[in-house]
Amino acid sequence: MSEELPTGPKESPPAPRAAPREVWKKGGRLLSVLLAVNVLLLACTLISGGAFNKVAVYDTDVFALLTTMMLLAVLWILFYLLRTVRCPDTDAVPYRDAHAGPIWLRGGLVLFGICTLVMDVFKTGYYSSSFECQSAIKILYPLTQAVFVIVQTYFLCISAKDCVHSHLDLTRCGLMFTLTTNLAIWMATVVDESVHQAHSLGSPHGNTSHTRLALESERAGGPVGEDCSCNTDVCQIFQQGYFYLYPFNIEYSLFASTMLYVMWKNVGRLMASSTRGHSHAPSLLSLFRETFFAGPILGLMLFVVGLAVFIIYEVQVSGERSHTQQALVMYYSFNIVCLGLMTLVSLSGSVIYRFDRRAMDHRKNPTRSLDMALLVGAALGQYAISYYSIVAAVAGTPRELLAGLSLAHALLMIAQHTFQNVFIIESLHRVPPGAEPHGTPPKEPCHGLTFANLDTLHTLPACPPTPRLVGPSPAGPQGAVSITLAPRGHWKYRCLKDISLFLLLCNIILWIMPAFGARPHFSNTVEVDFYGYSLWAAIVNICLPFGIFYRMHAVSSLLEVYMLS
Repeated sequence: MSEELPTGPKESPPAPRAAPREVWKKGGRLLSVLLAVNVLLLACTLISGGAFNKVAVYDTDVFALLTTMMLLAVLWILFYLLRTVRCPDTDAVPYRDAHAGPIWLRGGLVLFGICTLVMDVFKTGYYSSSFECQSAIKILYPLTQAVFVIVQTYFLCISAKDCVHSHLDLTRCGLMFTLTTNLAIWMATVVDESVHQAHSLGSPHGNTSHTRLALESERAGGPVGEDCSCNTDVCQIFQQGYFYLYPFNIEYSLFASTMLYVMWKNVGRLMASSTRGHSHAPSLLSLFRETFFAGPILGLMLFVVGLAVFIIYEVQVSGERSHTQQALVMYYSFNIVCLGLMTLVSLSGSVIYRFDRRAMDHRKNPTRSLDMALLVGAALGQYAISYYSIVAAVAGTPRELLAGLSLAHALLMIAQHTFQNVFIIESLHRVPPGAEPHGTPPKEPCHGLTFANLDTLHTLPACPPTPRLVGPSPAGPQGAVSITLAPRGHWKYRCLKDISLFLLLCNIILWIMPAFGARPHFSNTVEVDFYGYSLWAAIVNICLPFGIFYRMHAVSSLLEVYMLS
């Protein structure tokens, strides 16, 4: 005889437990920042001291510190992955930031990571070719960096969007320490490349006898002072190879630092809704169909011409004085034309936005805030070089063609950076065309009308399909978002796509030239004669890496502008 069970309403499953709100977020951030500042200052002290022969800090000391930092960062990353991926906790990552770690940023990170791995192979081969007189740490360092790059790239690709809500202080300290490790590697690479560049370009001036970070033949074995000169052909190939790959290592460290900073800002962040789902981005073919093709074609033409100019410049600049003069005139002429077109195109994009009915998106977005800060901050390096060049060209004597070209190049560089930043920042604040607010979409939108209450739209008759919609936000007036619905095929958005593609291709070629060794700042004697080689070399070696990073970061930002237009 079966006993009938009582019937009644079924109990609903328990709702997922909300993440506990942090009592004092600033305290955890302050702790992690203080840790990062102290570690970074220690690394900066050893790296800067290791660049000079008269300071009793050896490059082996720098390698030992960086190796230790990378091993500690790898251990923390593995702990994080085991805690959130292998053994996921339901409350560890309750939210994911849809704006963090876009696909083009992760793609660039993977590309530069692969090139960094190739550089580590060349470094290992270079140091191993004379392992009898080399310190063991010099061979261990590139191997450790290869492991660090692999683990960190995997970590950032799968966890860049995480908003962690467990072990908050430990997570913040771990992220900030990993960020500091990348900045220390970046500083060491920049110093090494700068000293190598100064040695190769400044040997006629006789001012580089005090530098030795990149000159492995001097004190290469540390205090012992053994001679480890690179005489074989294989050793020369390895040495030249890893110096050419330094720009990729620099960009990798900066890309990783930006992604880690966004993760650090997102620790403990509470969002209105979880964004675990994956958005379906339109295909590249459909995106290219929405352009007029003028921007891509003109950009490709300048890219090809720029590559030819760069190759000819590199071949002729090391030859006779007359050939160097021709190479510099050709180099400056191309850059003046390219920068002038980029300035006009950026202005055109800003003018188009004056007639665009889409309003600004003022919602909190750490990724976008970081992009703007990096664009403005990195541009300061090129601003500094340009203003020094302007003073030297105007006040220096005698008047000659190269001085005029240098002056025009510096003025256009300032204008191009300024107007391009204005265009990119305004583009990143615009709501994408065709976007809809969270919640129930309107049934029949109305053209030219503004609503503060979304429910009002459902009571209205059919109207044209391009309204301006203002939706309330739980965050209050500061978090309000204004959205204009408009078809993607509109001529304004086609022009914006062409503009972003043109600027993207131009920034790529303007990144390639200085990143792979084009240094007209030293070949052109206008600034060298005015400031002296030592001061001018210090200015260029400090500021130029920021200019190189600006170009690469502008490429990623313009790609986002292209996707959102």
